[in-house]
Amino acid sequence: MASQTRKRVDAVDSRSASVLVRAKDGSAFARCDDCKKNVPVVLIDMHNCSLEAKIKMNLDAQVVDQAAEAKKIERKKPKSKEPKAKKAKTEKGKKVKDPNKPKRPATAFFVFLDDFRKTFKEANPDSKDVKRVGKEAGEKWKSMTDEEKKPYLDKVAELKAEYEKAMESYRAGEVEEDQAGSDKETAAKEVEEELTDEE
Repeated sequence: MASQTRKRVDAVDSRSASVLVRAKDGSAFARCDDCKKNVPVVLIDMHNCSLEAKIKMNLDAQVVDQAAEAKKIERKKPKSKEPKAKKAKTEKGKKVKDPNKPKRPATAFFVFLDDFRKTFKEANPDSKDVKRVGKEAGEKWKSMTDEEKKPYLDKVAELKAEYEKAMESYRAGEVEEDQAGSDKETAAKEVEEELTDEE
């Protein structure tokens, strides 16, 4: 006995090619109550069975079809083929950098890289390949022991301490400016009050 392969049939309603007609369970097939066969919903009219079974299956299919149409979402209008003008980039919420704010200290690798560049330049005066310098510096840094990295780590600790001091004085300066600004605002309000009292 040869096994039968079933083809998937997309049931398309002849009224509208964009709407799929489905049975209540969502499949493309409806089960005939009389003959117990699965019938494609679209081909119910061609099913050889009793008239009552055809009507019942057709009504079931229509109910699902109407529900599908009710759920149908409006599509967006097609866009015009004319190219849109590019919008100017507006910088929303981007913080303005304060030029007086101290810079963060470099990491140990970058402190090492400064020294490595000098020695590399002496060893290879004709080489101007920045990529090669970075690659070789990275390889050397990875191969270094903790003891060899210690002078660079100490230097970074010193730089970090200097940075912390600079940030403290910077923050203190900001607080003073804020207080000075608030003092000016209160003085301006007092002047306005005096003017209104005189009138």
